[in-house]
Amino acid sequence: MRLTHFGHSCLLVELDGSRILFDPGNFSTGFEMLTDLDAILVTHQHPDHGDPERLPALVAQNPEAELHCDPQSAALWNAALGNAEPGGRRWQAANTGDSFALGAVSVDVVGGVHAVIHEDVPVIDNACFILSTHAQPGRFMHPGDALFAPERPIDVLALPATAPWMKLSETIDYYRAVRPRVAVPIHTAIASENGLGIYFRQLKALGPADTDFLVLPPGSAVEI
Repeated sequence: MRLTHFGHSCLLVELDGSRILFDPGNFSTGFEMLTDLDAILVTHQHPDHGDPERLPALVAQNPEAELHCDPQSAALWNAALGNAEPGGRRWQAANTGDSFALGAVSVDVVGGVHAVIHEDVPVIDNACFILSTHAQPGRFMHPGDALFAPERPIDVLALPATAPWMKLSETIDYYRAVRPRVAVPIHTAIASENGLGIYFRQLKALGPADTDFLVLPPGSAVEI
């Protein structure tokens, strides 16, 4: 598996011949020129995960890519597409419990809701995606903005490292609950370089002892 981090929560996963882009949001850069994608998967409607300004162009230059997102985002974005491009492609709602195939890769949708920001802020949909291959179930998981721990082993976890809705203790507890072989920090754009250093040191020190905490270099592909 090859991973490329385009900042914040945007990851390109290349696995068993499939190129799958997650959460191309407005805090991420470098994904705009990607082509030959097999799928674009968006966990939820917040613009730091699905940039409404840049998504249409990305979709247009990847005409074969399947489009999957949480149900609320699908309703919002399909309405916009309906106004601009009658009969055009549509986002498919990824409901909890759904499964679909992207070539040799199978995708399971789990979780279902965004983490609570505040009791006065409505909770929105959030689709967590698990990628599996025939040889290895649970090869990769992208949780979006959720702290959902699946009841199955996860090999590589995209780990939300910082968030206004999350305490560091909650991150560590989630990290320990999932206990992946490899953890790749995401959701990092809201912290300064110095601040990220604090988060990363604590996650390395307090995470599962047998997990590799791997910070991906921006824009560079890394084999895992």
